[in-house]
Amino acid sequence: MNDYLHNAIPNLKPFDYSKHFESHFIDQDWVLVNGISKKKSVYTFKKDNILEISRKGETINTSWNINIENVFSIETEDGLITVKAYFKDDDILVLNHQNKREFALYINTTNYEEDLNSVDDIQNFLKYKYKKKFSNIVQDHEFYYIAKSKEFGPYKVEELSRKVKNEEISAYSFVRDVNENDYSKRLRIFDLMQEL
Repeated sequence: MNDYLHNAIPNLKPFDYSKHFESHFIDQDWVLVNGISKKKSVYTFKKDNILEISRKGETINTSWNINIENVFSIETEDGLITVKAYFKDDDILVLNHQNKREFALYINTTNYEEDLNSVDDIQNFLKYKYKKKFSNIVQDHEFYYIAKSKEFGPYKVEELSRKVKNEEISAYSFVRDVNENDYSKRLRIFDLMQEL
């Protein structure tokens, strides 16, 4: 992976045909982030090597192929380009141009109900996505809490919340994740309850 791409978007996972092709790639609606403020483009890669590009009610059909090294050849209005694909996560795809220092960033909107038509829409999508992801992680995770110089736990957030409601513990007691060694993050039960 080129350094410029890694610096611009850290922690990318390379496209893996066996993991990503069916579940994350084919027949998904990928909104191109680059240039969205000028015009919205939605890319849908079909199994029969057809690439549908939709813009303002107009659909263009082009073609794409993938080789054994997971390098894609895509026919665009500008000609044939070769790209390597990476995922930031399940909903963010990056196509890195192989002959230029350029990449295209896409967001999967297949399961997202709102339209993405602007930079503000993208920011709202990312806030929604990562808040939901964080909330799911918090709900399933366990935490220790400290009260009167003693440590208790581990407990899930729901149980900590119940203890607060029953006035067994204070909402302002410090907590630490089961994978942390101390309370230096200064996180409180109250902070966790905000995510429920």
